[in-house]
Amino acid sequence: MTATTTAATFRQSCSVHRTIAAPVARVWSLLTDARRFPSWNTTVTTLDGDIAVGQRLAITVPAAPNRTFRPRVTKLVPNDTMVWSDGFAPMFRGVRTFTVTARDPHTTEFAMTETLSGLMLPMIRNSLPDFAPQFDAYAADLQRAAEAAS
Repeated sequence: MTATTTAATFRQSCSVHRTIAAPVARVWSLLTDARRFPSWNTTVTTLDGDIAVGQRLAITVPAAPNRTFRPRVTKLVPNDTMVWSDGFAPMFRGVRTFTVTARDPHTTEFAMTETLSGLMLPMIRNSLPDFAPQFDAYAADLQRAAEAAS
């Protein structure tokens, strides 16, 4: 399934969903192992930090090689949900939510949504990239890595 984007004046979201022929634990281990992230994920150049609640990550991406994103892990429910957040409401906030759900013991439904919101969004919206191609690549990379480990 391809990524979809929705937008309103002060809110914008991009979401991707993917069915992966691998157990939830395998998909989850890829999503939460910061050191291995760049080895399977073409949308991430580096990911430094520990993926643990309250920890701040340092992420560089090929789409913005001169910028480091520094989200904080704000929620982590093993084999279920992870949330990374950055920014300051009500001005500008970004929240990325990852979910994994077992469809059966050997199949996982993966979803990732990034929601940007705030008073500054209308002013910067035109400078933001189209997130859909990156989200599609992210989900495809995750699927490929999880299924290759079978």
